[in-house]
Amino acid sequence: MWQGTRSCGERFFLFILIIFLAELSAAILAFIFRENLTREFFTKELTKHYQGNNDTDVFSATWNSVMITFGCCGVNGPEDFRFASVFRLLTLDSDEVPEACCRREPQTRDGVLLSRDECLLGRDLFLNKQGCYTVILNTFETYVYLAGALAIGVLAIELFAMIFAMCLFRGIQ
Repeated sequence: MWQGTRSCGERFFLFILIIFLAELSAAILAFIFRENLTREFFTKELTKHYQGNNDTDVFSATWNSVMITFGCCGVNGPEDFRFASVFRLLTLDSDEVPEACCRREPQTRDGVLLSRDECLLGRDLFLNKQGCYTVILNTFETYVYLAGALAIGVLAIELFAMIFAMCLFRGIQ
């Protein structure tokens, strides 16, 4: 009579155990590889692969989106594009920075540029000067602790669910 319930209890325990181990593995890997996401790594990748306003290139489109969303420029600032070999080659050294680095009108929805020409010439008033690494780090720093606490809470609930399943399993035997 209890065979079906016992089998369900075992499956429930195994299911929760698999999810628990996957989450724990992801947390450990994130902790181990956090050192790889350095300022130098992002700067090197930006200088090697960034192509400016090329929407067909996923790398460039992602960087453009990040720079526009966070109101920043490059990894460390506009000076990153002095050494961005692909960007320099494609713009024939005519633009100091990509259009995504230009300041935008704060009240417009479509993000109208203050002055495209002045910005592309590298004029400070029309340019976002802060690097994206610092801006993103500051933005997500508060959420990292919240995400960590939430993950620990979920793992604790899963651990209690496994203990509960084991108690039920023992009670049925």
